[in-house]
Amino acid sequence: MDVMPKWAEVILVPLISLLLAAILSALIILAIGEDPIAAAKLMFEGAVGSVRGWGYTLYYATNFMFTGLAVSVAFHARMFNIGGEGQAVLGGLGVALVCLYVPWPHWSIALVAATAMAAAFGAFWAAIPAYLQAKRGSHIVITTIMFNYIAAAVLIYLLNEFLKPAGAADPSSARFAAHLDLPTLNSMLNGMGIKASKDDSVNVTFLIAIASCVAVWVLMWKTRLGYEIRAFGHSESAARYAGINPTKIVMVSMIISGALAGMMGINVVMGEAERLVLNSVEGAGFIGIAVALMGRNHPFGVFLAAILFGFLYQGGAELDFWTSIPRELIVVIQALVILFTGALDHMVRMPLERVFLAFRKGDV
Repeated sequence: MDVMPKWAEVILVPLISLLLAAILSALIILAIGEDPIAAAKLMFEGAVGSVRGWGYTLYYATNFMFTGLAVSVAFHARMFNIGGEGQAVLGGLGVALVCLYVPWPHWSIALVAATAMAAAFGAFWAAIPAYLQAKRGSHIVITTIMFNYIAAAVLIYLLNEFLKPAGAADPSSARFAAHLDLPTLNSMLNGMGIKASKDDSVNVTFLIAIASCVAVWVLMWKTRLGYEIRAFGHSESAARYAGINPTKIVMVSMIISGALAGMMGINVVMGEAERLVLNSVEGAGFIGIAVALMGRNHPFGVFLAAILFGFLYQGGAELDFWTSIPRELIVVIQALVILFTGALDHMVRMPLERVFLAFRKGDV
């Protein structure tokens, strides 16, 4: 029987971890001669204090939902997919190929095709390390890290040799056709007769990310395949005894994981840049690891954690722009959140377990 109730596991532990990270961040800001309260206020106002701030917060959160879901699906099968960065890069390549070389009549049809292509490219890039682990015993962590670098090299080569317009100096593809621009959420609301303030950063991909959260929840907790993935993750030997094929689970879970990471390409390539550029992923594949850890590998937890990290990214950008706090310190603040919610999780969990155990025994 669990010592700590589920609500404490899901809510209390992350909240205390965040509080500890915030306190330590405030002390660091104070140590360099800045006002931590003013910094926190500026972060809050910049991230959620305006329509523009919310737009960018949700734009970043969209990326983190895809990569966080990708990591969580692999986690449930007891695999550490660190290749979300490369899978998102390949997903973006798939989006670009669909948008550049097929004359779509409307953005909605192009979006369906781009989503399928992004998922297929990301799944393909994850399937190779999965096969190497399932059939050759290669460790998934090592191979997925290697494939991040290979994906970056492939993208650089394709952009410079094939996708870059003739005479262009910038290593990026041509812009997509104007009618393929994805609508922003405010334009969709205005189209339905609901008056909404203008913002051009968060687009319809945010709704796809939410739908992906729901789809992963249904898959993992309402289907036989999801049960097999979770059973394999809890005990491979027990899963084998129950007739679950390990090769199938490794391959399927990594293919799903890669497809989810690849779908991030819709947001950054079709939704934001409207062309394929270098460094569009910007580390979101690695942030997805922290999002999955903080969200306890549950889709709803991933959704909330992605919103938090979107807040940190947008709020950090405001701090960098409006204060003398160095950008490196903003990265430190983000790292502290990751540290306390991930690596130091047991530092919070173990004392809480002792407290709940004492309450249960009547000692407190």
